[in-house]
Amino acid sequence: MEVVESQVPTWKGYVDWRNRPALRGKHGGMFAASFVLGVEVLENLAFLANASNLVRYLSEYMHFPLAKSANAVTNFMGTAFFLALLGGFFSDAFFTTYHIYLISALVEFLGLVLLTIQARSDSLKPPECSPAAAAASGGPLCSQVHGSQAAMLFAGLYLVALGVGGIKGSLPPHGAEQLDEDTAEGRKRRSTFFNYFVFSLSCGALIAVTLVVWVEDHKGWQWGFGISMMAILLSIPIFLSGSKFYRNKIPLGSPFTTICKVIVGALINSLVPRNSSNAIASMITSPSLPIPTATKDVVEPPQEPSESLKFLNAAVLNKPACNKLECTVQQVEDVKIVIKILPIFACTIMLNCCLAQLSTFSVQQAATMDTKLGSLKVPPASLPVFPVIFMMVLAPTYDQFIVPFMRRITKTEMGISHLQRIGAGLVLSIAAMAVAAVVEVKRRRVAVNSGLADSPDPLPISFLWIAFQYLFLGSADLFSLAGLMEFFFSEAPASMRSLATSLSWASLAMGYYLSTVIVSVVNSVTGNSTHRAWLSGENLNRYRLERFYWLMCILSVLNFLHYMFWALRYKYRSRK
Repeated sequence: MEVVESQVPTWKGYVDWRNRPALRGKHGGMFAASFVLGVEVLENLAFLANASNLVRYLSEYMHFPLAKSANAVTNFMGTAFFLALLGGFFSDAFFTTYHIYLISALVEFLGLVLLTIQARSDSLKPPECSPAAAAASGGPLCSQVHGSQAAMLFAGLYLVALGVGGIKGSLPPHGAEQLDEDTAEGRKRRSTFFNYFVFSLSCGALIAVTLVVWVEDHKGWQWGFGISMMAILLSIPIFLSGSKFYRNKIPLGSPFTTICKVIVGALINSLVPRNSSNAIASMITSPSLPIPTATKDVVEPPQEPSESLKFLNAAVLNKPACNKLECTVQQVEDVKIVIKILPIFACTIMLNCCLAQLSTFSVQQAATMDTKLGSLKVPPASLPVFPVIFMMVLAPTYDQFIVPFMRRITKTEMGISHLQRIGAGLVLSIAAMAVAAVVEVKRRRVAVNSGLADSPDPLPISFLWIAFQYLFLGSADLFSLAGLMEFFFSEAPASMRSLATSLSWASLAMGYYLSTVIVSVVNSVTGNSTHRAWLSGENLNRYRLERFYWLMCILSVLNFLHYMFWALRYKYRSRK
């Protein structure tokens, strides 16, 4: 049997789950990638089921003030998305994406176990916040969670964040690695994979913000955490069932080591005389300061460095320091690619800042409006269902109809290039902010004309007006997220693909944080002793939210122009 298998063509640079060479025709392909799509439904369900409603749990059951609860949730989600970089780094440097997913899923499961136990046990939570409880204990009306209870809460949350980060950093590249990039058909299938990855992500989100949120509100949070726990636990055997079909990329060593070697080598050889550079390079590579090198590197034979970013070419052009640092032309070209994609990454942060409004001011707007659909009253917290449904409809429509149509028009393999797709997302985010501003003008006018500006009663205007901005923002998310992941994966060097794909999630985290910064700056600039700040106070009807949306629209236009500057100059990596 071993003789027969040795004659089967193998995938260069890939192994199976037993660390044997991956075989063509047996490992990889769309069937192997489909296991990842199924796992993503459960993984995103487990994450968003709690994140989407966590403010309520922290404020009502753990007795945090509302502002502190919101900050805790922001920190939790931002940390989870940033930790995707860590998951991507370990997938590239030391382990396969296969192993990182399994480790991360177990870590998230452990965190959810802690949260479920705490939610189920009254002794692990602060006492109920009621006048009767306060009178019986002789203490304050509300006792905020503290001590060992708080330690258990945050241990559970940040174990979940660590697990989510590892999964986000490993699962998308694991699915994309199953598809061959050496053929046009393989690249088309990889594009389809990323489109349906967003579709699967949306399916999990739909279940989370409807069914699981309802269970949390009506049956108890122990059931909500329990559903998430079972979802992530179920995802593990589903993922493992595809093991014999996966091909796993061999880790090529730390990408940060490669980047540092090239930059340091270029600086030494450019700024330091030859003799000094020899001494410095020897010190850098001495036993006291070891720099690890990539192993099992599968690259083409060295060639002449390109003319772009020429200052890095000093790392290989007959310079002794580089010889000591063991740089190659391929490594220099890989670092150039990373530097070139960073401006594209930076330009997407503003887009994700706009997306952050889906879970902040948009929900508060809807809470002041008539949320009835016939006899059904829709809770404002369930509003994220609109962009989720839009994305679920748009993802297959885009892949099955729009892309084939554009291929016939443009006569190109992709139909719509990665950068064009990201640009479309940026344009849609601009439109979303403009629509949001117009809708807010209408909502505020209704509040003033109806005499309900200072009343807690719902305004005589349907919350479905908010759905328009959700439509644009949901479409922007589809174009940008799938486009970004495919762009980073396709363009990044093979040794850095997981880390590069994780930049998509890091951009999302930075967008949320940027939104908080912009709100703080706006209130600081617009508020003084004679004028109320645009976004301050308890009554949303007294906000000048439309001005904030117009500001976001203007910033998004400037960001788009910045994006165009870099996108028009970007040269795609050549394909075989």
